[in-house]
Amino acid sequence: MAFISRKSFQLYSSSTPASRSALMTLSRRLNFISGQHKPQNCSSVAMRMMCVKDKSQYTFCRKKHVQLQMQSLSVNEAVHLCGDTRNCPKSNNVWMDEQLFFKRLNGLCTSKEILYFLSSLEVMSDTMASGALQKISELEVDDNGLKNPALLENEVFRALCFQFEFESSNLSNTGLLNALQALIKLRIDPQSTLMTSLLLESEERLGRGQLAAEHLCALGESLLELESPSCATLEQIVNHMQERDIKSWSPREVVMAYKILEVTVREGKQWQSLLNRLNSVTLSAVSQLSPNFVSVILNSLVVLRQTRAVLLVTALCKHSVQHVPYFTDHELVNVLEAFLYFGQKMQNFTEALERHVPKSIHIMHPQTVSKVMQYCCEKMILSKPIFDAVAEGFISSADRLTTDQIAAYIIPFGTLNYLPPSASSLFGKLETVLHTRLRHFQPHTLLNLLHSCVLIQRYPTNFLPKIFSPYFLQKLQAQPPGLNRVVMSQLTQLFLTVTLECPFYEGPKLLSKYQVKAFPTPQSSLDVHLFKRVKRGLLDLLKKRIYFASEVSTPYFYVVDIEIKLDEEGFVLPAAQLEEVHRRIALCVDGQNRFCAHSHNLLGEEAIKQRHLQLLGYEVVQIPFFEIESLQSTRKIADYLHKKIFPCT
Repeated sequence: MAFISRKSFQLYSSSTPASRSALMTLSRRLNFISGQHKPQNCSSVAMRMMCVKDKSQYTFCRKKHVQLQMQSLSVNEAVHLCGDTRNCPKSNNVWMDEQLFFKRLNGLCTSKEILYFLSSLEVMSDTMASGALQKISELEVDDNGLKNPALLENEVFRALCFQFEFESSNLSNTGLLNALQALIKLRIDPQSTLMTSLLLESEERLGRGQLAAEHLCALGESLLELESPSCATLEQIVNHMQERDIKSWSPREVVMAYKILEVTVREGKQWQSLLNRLNSVTLSAVSQLSPNFVSVILNSLVVLRQTRAVLLVTALCKHSVQHVPYFTDHELVNVLEAFLYFGQKMQNFTEALERHVPKSIHIMHPQTVSKVMQYCCEKMILSKPIFDAVAEGFISSADRLTTDQIAAYIIPFGTLNYLPPSASSLFGKLETVLHTRLRHFQPHTLLNLLHSCVLIQRYPTNFLPKIFSPYFLQKLQAQPPGLNRVVMSQLTQLFLTVTLECPFYEGPKLLSKYQVKAFPTPQSSLDVHLFKRVKRGLLDLLKKRIYFASEVSTPYFYVVDIEIKLDEEGFVLPAAQLEEVHRRIALCVDGQNRFCAHSHNLLGEEAIKQRHLQLLGYEVVQIPFFEIESLQSTRKIADYLHKKIFPCT
């Protein structure tokens, strides 16, 4: 966070001639409501801060500018800002009721209107004054910072700040902390005397145990907004929280507690007992949470690694479904991160994304779109409405994307083996972008991107000479994860693709030392239960186990699930026989984990394997789970296999 330079706030320090002059000028323009108590020969604003002993009040009033009158009350009471301290503060039509004040304040739309409104008042409480500062901060600060720096030179604004600084010890907790929050949001320098005074007073009250739950959370929120929050103070806040009954806390206070804990846990502190209580309270209030609160809490649960809070995470994820259209980009990213971290996958959440993303794609931040595609890719969700919209979005906005975002947009198409209706334009645009920005891609990002293209038969032959060059391979090796087996498998599959599918390619080849002997087959990719059922059916069909082999390594890098050899006349040969083999049948036993979720669409890795096995001379017979799962007996499975493998016999 960037803060306004201290030079803009010399008004709050009397250590320089310029600042003293500013205070003198301002003080001459600040007067009491009536002339009865006007002090003589006042040389500074400080001299106008008169303590009226019989009322124990600090009296500040105004003529043209806002003046705070702060009564010396307990820190839990509101300080009132009024005129003649020997009269009732609400007499002579100088007092505006707080409820009416905030009603009027909420109807104002600019800081100029607010400051004019304040200058028209004779008296106000410190909560009213700090509320005005908060309203100004809401209007004047956006993602780019302070919209109108000239606001800080406004005399009404400066007068308010001056009095908050020098009367910090007489403010109510609410007035003190609301003012602190507003001034931090307005990017006032934390090292200025104004901010130092407010922060020190807040910390002193914290140490004395004078802050209620709402004030603890407000102080924590203010500290988190600073560039270098005091972790010791945050820990002190958490210690006080542990002593409180949090069952009655508002959702806002619960959210702030989570955010404070995020910081203290990163510092190595453990507060699991408090977290357990927070999780329990939050679970009972999930239905009341706004989209922002759902997002913040889910993000905190990720940061705090609350993997055991299963009920809370599930409830928040379910509740997030109804908020999908209302999440900001940042909030939606947090929610998607939580779904990924906690392994959540809900069909109605996907359906909500399918309704939201296509109509919002052109206004969504590219990082949000990237996260949506990452979610779909990792959850194996082939959502055609989302993918088609992302393809159209890429075509129109690719030039504005970072290289990582380009990869995030495109790689899921290959992983999930899907070509959108606009595939021709999509990959034409990708090729143009690669020609223009190829050198900007990190080596592993570029390899992942090009490998995903060949999975769906889009061949990057123009770029393979760079990929197979010794220089590029050295760069791959030099950066994590280096040339591990996965990376070498991608390189080998690229090489095999151009060899089998692009015979016209005449560029450099991949050196044998960079090729794997066999592509890794994740154990999870083989459905063991389905595999056993197919083997039992084959045994019933072929009568002897010697007539088929399972998990056969080939000279062409792939592992075949089940291989059957035939002679020239179509008779089955023993699996171990090497001579007189005329045909080889590769049975691909494809369980659910080789398909996209809730789909019959093969994943890219399995699709390219079956395509390459055919080009290598195998007769590929696919045994998908959805064709065999309803067959109960071994005899029925054998009949099914007979029709699939030997349809003409």
